[in-house]
Amino acid sequence: MGRGRRRLLWALVGVLLVSGGLGGIVVWQNTYALREERVVLWHDGHRLEGVLALPPAGDGPFGLVVFVHGDGPVDATHDTFYRPLWESFAWAGYASLSFSKPGVAGSEGDWLEQSMDDRAAETLAAVAWARSRPGIDGRRIGLWGASQAGWVLPKAAAKDRRLQFVIAVSPAVNWLRQGRYNLLTELRREGADRRRIDKALRRRETTLRLLRQQASYETYRAAVGDTGDVTPGRWRFIAKNYTADAVADLRAMRNTPVLLVLAGHDVNVDVTETEAVYREILPASTLTVEHYPDATHSLVDHNTERSPWRLTATAVFAPRKLYAAGFLDSQARFLRRTGPGEGAP
Repeated sequence: MGRGRRRLLWALVGVLLVSGGLGGIVVWQNTYALREERVVLWHDGHRLEGVLALPPAGDGPFGLVVFVHGDGPVDATHDTFYRPLWESFAWAGYASLSFSKPGVAGSEGDWLEQSMDDRAAETLAAVAWARSRPGIDGRRIGLWGASQAGWVLPKAAAKDRRLQFVIAVSPAVNWLRQGRYNLLTELRREGADRRRIDKALRRRETTLRLLRQQASYETYRAAVGDTGDVTPGRWRFIAKNYTADAVADLRAMRNTPVLLVLAGHDVNVDVTETEAVYREILPASTLTVEHYPDATHSLVDHNTERSPWRLTATAVFAPRKLYAAGFLDSQARFLRRTGPGEGAP
């Protein structure tokens, strides 16, 4: 779900609460069977603020799911949208650990200065911190990540072979092919004609040429004119990461159990390519693929995401139903199959 859509959603939430006087129902629906603890991780000289979400009862030791965010300035709870996932994992006997990105919600640093290698190192620092934590079973730690995390998860799993599993939601394989797919899909969805598509592709080729030349932001802006949402910081981030490709890291972590989750209405990622690459590289014995034909890139129901009012009402009154039907339960089942969680409530 895009950042603009989330801002609109929460603005509409306020309208609903003020006009409807339904605060009690909202509080009940947004109360989760979790024990949340604010935690701190020091990494690369920066303080990262996070949340450790434990099952509602028991001392453990619990298995653990470490969250790896997608693109953008994401806080530890992803504007609360992670909590239904945390709750589903808690029922499987697993805790969840998530840190706000550098520069977001109290975390120090700047996420736009990170490469995918930097993000993988940060993820492994979180895993190492968790292994020393009382109540966490260091033998039963895995990763969950969405979208851009598709380039981080394999890197981390390739370097730490003790990780028990990886859950990859809507991951891409190759940064450049993903960008082209997204550009063309968005244009076609808008009904763009051939002339507009050709113009967009020429602009894209200009951008790629400048990236290969390591051009400055000023040179980029002079060449393309309107840069849209590409700020100087975003340009540096793209320059660090535009060559990202997951294939080599997937090969290096090929014995790690993987749940690959793909959506039928994904305009960001070519899910056909992603599935083909994962099936080619990873052994069938370690790979589980699940399709959600009616879901978007964020695994929200397609019809729900298309309607701002329906999206808002669902987020307020039934937030667990934001996700595609069966999505939450299937991930919990995957964890139980991979390794039963001790201390499950």
